[in-house]
Amino acid sequence: MTPGNNGASTPEDDDPFGYLYADGQANGAQPPSGGYGYPNSVNRVRPVGTRQYGAPQGQGAQTAAYGQAAPPQQGAYGQPNAHYAAPETFPGGGGPGGPQQPSGHGGGGGRRGPNTKGLLIGAVAVVAAVVIGIAVAMTSSGSDDDKGGNEAGGDPAPTQAESTGPSPSASDGADEEVKLPSTDAKTLRLSPGMGTASDFEGAEADGGVYVTGFNQVGAKITWTVDGIEKAGGYRLNVRYGIPGKDADATLVVNGKPSARPLNMKNFGGTPEGDWEKGWQTTWANVNLTKGTNTIELACNEGNKCDLVLDKLSIGTE
Repeated sequence: MTPGNNGASTPEDDDPFGYLYADGQANGAQPPSGGYGYPNSVNRVRPVGTRQYGAPQGQGAQTAAYGQAAPPQQGAYGQPNAHYAAPETFPGGGGPGGPQQPSGHGGGGGRRGPNTKGLLIGAVAVVAAVVIGIAVAMTSSGSDDDKGGNEAGGDPAPTQAESTGPSPSASDGADEEVKLPSTDAKTLRLSPGMGTASDFEGAEADGGVYVTGFNQVGAKITWTVDGIEKAGGYRLNVRYGIPGKDADATLVVNGKPSARPLNMKNFGGTPEGDWEKGWQTTWANVNLTKGTNTIELACNEGNKCDLVLDKLSIGTE
């Protein structure tokens, strides 16, 4: 080979991109067809030094050969290019002087700042939980110390049921109520013309005895009540029998008549004339003094006294 003649195989023939250079184009280098070998692709490759200014391709495009100066861009110095627009001029642009997106709770495009109020509330809740936990732990510790006597190896602390001193039992109160005075037909003091009988059954006194003769004006029974330990209000219970019809009597306590008669109605609705089914109980509140009291039942004018008496007792109100 001699200088200036390199034979048939020239570099532009070997270089697949020789068409991009001016000397390669002068020697007849052609760009490949088909767009880099991809079917149906569009070949947008242009030689080096070719550049579009202003109008789009195919409409007065200006090109510059390799090594030549590019034509000046349109517009004088200091004036913006017609094909250039700053980012802040576009809608939503963030440049200086451009419209800013609102921020805060009302706008959807701005960023929200940290929720300091929520953080403060969370911190306060954490501190409160820690304080409560410490208080519970101290309370539990104190309770465990108090229950030390029940631990293994120690004597259990006495409970209320194991009190070392004497304490009244529930039966004591019942005994006191039972010990309140009571009487029956055989121990009552009767006025003249009265007596006792046991002709029909049902009386609870010993031998089924009951008081008769009360069905006349002036009849009276008297009970001397001994052993009242404390003055106050009590209940007088009276068991009586009627022949299936209402009755009543005058109650006198320590010489003072009651304002209302002692009611001895036919509460059970027993048939009239049936004495054996007519046994019933009534009661009245009475005020007694400490020691001995006198209780009377009398048949006075206006009373309905067709009845028999079985027993009387004192109870609590």
